[in-house]
Formats: sequence, C-alpha cells, structure tokens
Amino acid sequence: MTGQDFRRPAGISRRGVVAASIAAVAAPTMTRAEASSPTEDVAVEHVNGNTNSDGRKIPARIIPAPDTVSTELRARIAAPYPPNWDKVPATEAAWSEMARQSAADVAPFLPDIKEDLKLTVERSEIGGVGIFIITPESIPEANHNRLLLHLHGGGYVLYPGEAGAGEGMLLAGLGGFRVVSVDYRMAPEHPFPAALGDTIAVWKELLKNNDPRRMAVFGSSAGGALTLSLMLRARQEGLALPAAIAPGTPAADLTGAGDTMQTNEFIDNYLVSGSGWAEAATRLYAGHTDLHDALVSPLFGDFTGLPPAILTSGTRDLFLSHTVRVHRKLRQAGIEAVLQVFEGLSHAQYLDHTLPEGCEALGEISAFFDRHLAR
Repeated sequence: MTGQDFRRPAGISRRGVVAASIAAVAAPTMTRAEASSPTEDVAVEHVNGNTNSDGRKIPARIIPAPDTVSTELRARIAAPYPPNWDKVPATEAAWSEMARQSAADVAPFLPDIKEDLKLTVERSEIGGVGIFIITPESIPEANHNRLLLHLHGGGYVLYPGEAGAGEGMLLAGLGGFRVVSVDYRMAPEHPFPAALGDTIAVWKELLKNNDPRRMAVFGSSAGGALTLSLMLRARQEGLALPAAIAPGTPAADLTGAGDTMQTNEFIDNYLVSGSGWAEAATRLYAGHTDLHDALVSPLFGDFTGLPPAILTSGTRDLFLSHTVRVHRKLRQAGIEAVLQVFEGLSHAQYLDHTLPEGCEALGEISAFFDRHLAR
C-alpha cells in the first residue's frame, strides 16, 4: 500500500540523512479511487464536530503517494518510516551512541558521492574548530574566487565528522563551488551556544582572507537555523555578512509552533513527528536557554539587513511552516527572499541527487548564489 494510515497525534522534528545514494524502495501502487474517503455519515460527524474555533476534527483516512512527483520520489513517499524515529535516548551515553551510529550509517555512501561528483575532501581546522574543505575537480571560472560556508543539520546532535559534510559535498559538486563545512560541537556534551560559537569563530577567520561579497552560507534543518543565527550574531558583533544565504527547511522555532507541525505530522516520511527523538534533541541543544531566544530560535530575531535568501521545503515537510514563516519575515523586513516548495518532499528530502527534485532544488540554490555573489 502506498498510502499512509493517518490517525493524528502531535509533534515537531527530525533531520533527513543525506540520502544521496539510498536506493528507492519498490511498493505496490494505489489509485486515487482506492484511497479511502469519508463516508456520508463520517462527513456529517465531521461537520458537526467543527462547531467551534478550538481546532479542526478530521476523519481518519489513507493518504496515497501522489502521482504528481517523480517515480523515484513516489517510491520514497511509499516507503516505511525510518527505523527508530520514535526512539528517545535516556542517557548522555545513549545520545552519543546515536550520534556515532548516524555517522556510521552515512559513511558507506560518502566515497560514492566523492567519486560521482569528482570531489576532494580534506579535514582541517580554522580558529580551533574542525572543518572539511571540499573542492571540486573542475571549478567554473566564475567561481574561482567564491567560497561557501556549510552548516550541517541533524538536530544539533547527529552526523559528527565527515558525515555532516554530505550536503556540502552535493552543492560543491553540482554547483562547482569550493565549500568549507563546519564540524561544530554538538549536544548533549556541548549545548548552546557551542555550535554557534564554533560557527562564528570560523566565519571570523574566513573573513580575514576572503571577500564577503564572494561568500554565501547554507545549511538545512538545524543547519538552516544555524545559518540564520550566524547572521544575527555576526550583525551583533559588527561583522560583514555574506552576499547570500540558503537556510533550507530551517529549525527556526524550537517552541514547536507552526501549522504544519500538526497538519504534516505523520505525513512527513523523514521527521514523522515530534513525539520522537528530534524535539528532545533540540531541547538538549537549547539547554537552559529560553526557546524564544533569537539565537536559539532565529525566527524571533530581527531580520533587518540580512542578505538575500533562498529557502527550500516540500509540501510534506513538517517544517514547511518554519520555512514559510521565515520567508514572510524576511520579506516583511524588505529582504529579497525566494521560497521554493517541492511537491511531495518531506523534511530535507531534497538532499538527494538521485531524485530529480533534489537536483532541481540544489540547482536553484546554485543559480541563486551565482546571481548574488561577486566574481
């Protein structure tokens, strides 16, 4: 069955693995006619159950995998939820083991990404912070003096080491950019402000030898939120900002607010629901800091003067509301901001160059950077 049996509890987050080499899972198909719909009695109950403004009661139903997406994506939508999405570690040691396992899960795919995209990846250090320098074999002349800073996702707890650099590898290879990916410290051992502190330290060092007009910052999920937080922190310190940013499906509001945090719960095939590990992870990251603090939840910050931005999400993304709200706040601040929303994509599912939608999304980001970065 390609639909999802939708019964509806309540929730928040989970970062999708850089799925660049994961094979599509075959599944039998379901026609629109076969998808369940409310009977007349249920429809009457539905109407009668929505007589106040407290919330909307909806009937249980099967939601089919849409036929309006690529064949590759349709198979992903029809696949089961990720294993252990609802497992919340009980101890710091268990969190560390989850992080170790996340890196081990990604590691087998990285050599193929490097080979397919013809990349050199070198571990180094800037300002006392671990980084990965990603260099394409061939760099277009327009990008010779350009540099991208990448901040990885994973709920501020997952994908340590090279595993976190996968998204940076994709944009380096597909866009022809040199990329510096930050291996920032993570919770629970290092809660806020460690990740932001590491990121601002790297940014300061890069500014010493690079023109900010030729630089951009990008990342997805936690990395998208960290991109925005870096802008707010850099502005506080009077530092130059980059020419453009790409905060993809950003975890910009750790309070859990937002319409699609409810409407896309159990629809999102990566994050699934906040009843899993991800909300607990972001609370670990925030530590004792108020969740409304703009450097933890950048949606509550002042976006005046931020660089032009391109934001990416999907119609099934649990964080679609985060992305939409960030976009609107940027526009309200007078910032040029592009919002690209892809049919059927779950959270950060565009980080997969084996999906046509993924290649298109990353191509749009590359083109946006090309328009805004000086040569």
